[in-house]
Amino acid sequence: MPQPGEQPESRADDSAGDSGSHGASAADSTDPRDSRDSLAGAPADPRAASAGSGSGSGSDHHHPDADSAERTLPDPVVDTAVGFLDLLAEPSRLRLLWALRDGELGVSALAETAGCTPTAASQHLAKLRLGGLVEQRADGRARLYRLRGGHIRRLVEEVVGHAEHAVRGIPYDL
Repeated sequence: MPQPGEQPESRADDSAGDSGSHGASAADSTDPRDSRDSLAGAPADPRAASAGSGSGSGSDHHHPDADSAERTLPDPVVDTAVGFLDLLAEPSRLRLLWALRDGELGVSALAETAGCTPTAASQHLAKLRLGGLVEQRADGRARLYRLRGGHIRRLVEEVVGHAEHAVRGIPYDL
């Protein structure tokens, strides 16, 4: 009988060549079972998956289908999510993202809001852009930045909201 954590691996015993071994990594892209899980079959870069989120099967874009391994995240998804959180873990970058939640801003306004120099703001914004959290566009010689999507805005607002609850002693269920 499979253990609770092994159930997702054991449900695919009908695949060719499956010896029932549970030693394979969830990120093993040669596993024929990967195409059956919506998360495991997703591109290694979740930003690529979010670009086409409107053309999916109609299910909620951040939840695998009901019979898939909801408790097991593939390594590429975990690694990318940790990378996003690492970008949020720097105070100036979090302040820059917070300032962008209501729309586009230029480097000077962002630097002032974040309490850093325009040079430092540009360096942080470059990391955020490369990390897929912000986008930039040219407006003449100026560069305007905006959050890459509503999910980034919601993530920043949730993180800051959770911190405010902790700092002020507000119950989390409010």
